[in-house]
Amino acid sequence: MSVQPEEIDRRWPDAAVLRPGAEPSGAGFAAAPAATAVPLMNIANVLTMARIAIVPLFVVALFAGGGHQTGWRIAAAALFALAAITDRFDGQLARKYGLVTDFGKLADPIADKALIGAALIGLSVLGDLAWWITLVICGRELGVTVLRLLVMRRGVIPAGRGGKLKTLVQSLAIGVLLLPLSGGFEVAGMALMYLAVVLTVVTGLDYVGQAARVWFAGGSGRARGHD
Repeated sequence: MSVQPEEIDRRWPDAAVLRPGAEPSGAGFAAAPAATAVPLMNIANVLTMARIAIVPLFVVALFAGGGHQTGWRIAAAALFALAAITDRFDGQLARKYGLVTDFGKLADPIADKALIGAALIGLSVLGDLAWWITLVICGRELGVTVLRLLVMRRGVIPAGRGGKLKTLVQSLAIGVLLLPLSGGFEVAGMALMYLAVVLTVVTGLDYVGQAARVWFAGGSGRARGHD
């Protein structure tokens, strides 16, 4: 929005005309407030650290009682759901209230991948999930992380909706498979997991393409989110 000369005259009657590049001074001008540093211990980072802390508790609950005791499996599913909920809110809170920190940018994807990886590996060790599914998903996540580090100096790849959908479907599939269910519920859980595998591969290939464009073009728009 442009400012008209008469508006300047009404607001600052004693203000001198400034040439381009000149510094404002005098009683008519107030100093700009200094930028406030974002505290490291904010609600978004606390939620991220809580999610990391839940991972070992989740693993203990998953393998307790031989890995197939009903009560412990429900507890493991509840812990996984709690951690997944924190993943939903920490990023939103950070962006909404300006609480984005370098620690959060680093810790958030680590927490996500630790939770998903622990669940997939645990289910495969217990014989509830084929190892090839775990290897495909974990291999993709590791590959994308390495790729991000390689192109970091040239640009940041914008977050896409596909990555968020992939993470959502993965979480839903794992949540269903963690519960001591059988019959149609188990079939639905596996159907969701197969869909998660497809989304994982498709979004991974898309990420490789975007990384190549960033690498050769030398930059891209900055964004945060799931990959």
